[in-house]
Amino acid sequence: MSQQIGFIGLGIMGSPMAGHLARAGYQVVGYDLVPESLDKLEAAGGRRASSIAEAVEGSSIVITMLPADPHVEAVVLGEDGVFEHIKPGTLFIDFSSIKPGTSQKVAKAGAAKGVRVLDAPVSGGEKGAIDAVLSIMVGGGAEDFEAARPIFDLVGKTSALCGGHGAGQAVKAANQLVVGGTYALIAEAIVLMEALGVDAAAGLDMLAGGLAGSRILELKRASMLARDFKPGFRIDLHHKDMGTVLDAARQADVSLPLSLQVAALIQAARAQGLGNLDHSALLAVIENLNGLNGKGQ
Repeated sequence: MSQQIGFIGLGIMGSPMAGHLARAGYQVVGYDLVPESLDKLEAAGGRRASSIAEAVEGSSIVITMLPADPHVEAVVLGEDGVFEHIKPGTLFIDFSSIKPGTSQKVAKAGAAKGVRVLDAPVSGGEKGAIDAVLSIMVGGGAEDFEAARPIFDLVGKTSALCGGHGAGQAVKAANQLVVGGTYALIAEAIVLMEALGVDAAAGLDMLAGGLAGSRILELKRASMLARDFKPGFRIDLHHKDMGTVLDAARQADVSLPLSLQVAALIQAARAQGLGNLDHSALLAVIENLNGLNGKGQ
């Protein structure tokens, strides 16, 4: 492939995604503030850039994968940012998970420069990025979505155009609500079973095989029972996403009472100093509420 991709943001998610594109034959020019991330890209066949401008220059596709709204606004819209260097006609894909309104702001700024913009937040965590099985929720135009489909197929398992600009972010917010709520309920199920003297491992096996089954139970029940909360997706980031959920609810003028409960539990995790742990650490929050010290003790 002769197409050059400028990829900005080579963190836990962006690094493996950029690597997949480089190994597929795209000329990936990456930029990140962490030198080790640039080393990984070079090992995958990509090229490091020393600035945003260098990553964008000559790229017919520009991709960002950044932590939160302020980073997107600074990197994309800020001084010496992506849109100061991008050429008209370029396809710009933002894989970041941010507020729908921020994506709409980016799309409006892109349109003024003749740039084709898609918001494309992903679900699947670090493992999904490494295995290239992410779910990609896209907002933007149908023609631009089709142009981006080869990229989506290389980094994900499923992708869908969910509506206009910001629609991908709205679906991602809903996704994070369901994920957070599921973790919270599994955590309560573990605490309940262990308090009653039940073999929680056997119990979760039964739940996973029945109507209560979920992808989270499939992938995370063993690590939750072992209290292994090594981050695949950190509580701090899920806290940011729940802020997006509540902000979107206010914008849509709808009442989401369970969303408030999930957001409160995730906030409690941060207050308990668990922000850098995986979001499955909601189990520790429920245990702390019950005066337990892990494994029902």
